[in-house]
Amino acid sequence: MGSDHGHNDPVLGGFEGLFFALIVVVTVLGVIIAIVNAMMGGMYDQIGSGGLSIDTRPPPPPPPDSPAGRAERREEIRQLIEARSARRQARGQAPLDIDAEVAAAEQIAEPSPAVDPALREEIRGLVVARNERRARQGKAPLDVEEEIDRQVRELGG
Repeated sequence: MGSDHGHNDPVLGGFEGLFFALIVVVTVLGVIIAIVNAMMGGMYDQIGSGGLSIDTRPPPPPPPDSPAGRAERREEIRQLIEARSARRQARGQAPLDIDAEVAAAEQIAEPSPAVDPALREEIRGLVVARNERRARQGKAPLDVEEEIDRQVRELGG
């Protein structure tokens, strides 16, 4: 006439059965989700893409030698010179002649292949020495490559 606690109790057996059923349902749902995910493949990668979405990859740039590449380079040079001119004006200096600066910058961007490399190096040494003198005088240094190209143009190269 003792009581068996938990051995044949119908209430406790119901909880064990419910717990077992819950584990089976969760496992079956997990397997179904895994199968659906595998079947969809790259579908999740395509979420947000479509006819009205913005493509995040920029188009490839045009070849540098092409007319479009040269036009793009010219426009970028113009933007840089316009920004430089705006900074000069903000400091109270005279604005740059944008068109003349763009033309000069394009010549610098494409130095003449006929110039002897030894001559360029000699001019480089002179420009570096000039920059050292300017630094001692408290003046701003010159852009070495720009000054080399300017002097080569003056020499007719």
